[in-house]
Amino acid sequence: MDNGISAAKFERIRKAHLSEVMEDYVEMIADLIEETGEARAVDLAARFGVTSPTVNATIQRLQRDGLVDTRPYRSIFLTDEGARLANACKERHQIVHDFLVSLGVPSEVADADAEGMEHHISEETLLKFKAAIS
Repeated sequence: MDNGISAAKFERIRKAHLSEVMEDYVEMIADLIEETGEARAVDLAARFGVTSPTVNATIQRLQRDGLVDTRPYRSIFLTDEGARLANACKERHQIVHDFLVSLGVPSEVADADAEGMEHHISEETLLKFKAAIS
């Protein structure tokens, strides 16, 4: 394999890993707001199975990146950019899930598999999955 091709492939994977946590958080914040009317750090910690300091550090990063807005003693809010990212993540997840189900994968398994795959799938492959299930 050509070293340049190999390096580019692994660079794409590293970038996907870096954005994976950010994408999971904005998606979960959107889900919590939809389900309960608010997203609180304590709820994120419970859903992800992590500590409050972990959530706080991630929320600070999301705020710095312009994806969330926080206020003392208030919930966590998605910015317009954060909401767009959350919606894109949900759509990618749903496409991957539906494609796997179309292959005969049980829905629960497809949901778990899609959670990992959605962050690493290329736009080209995602479009092919979408076309196959449409």
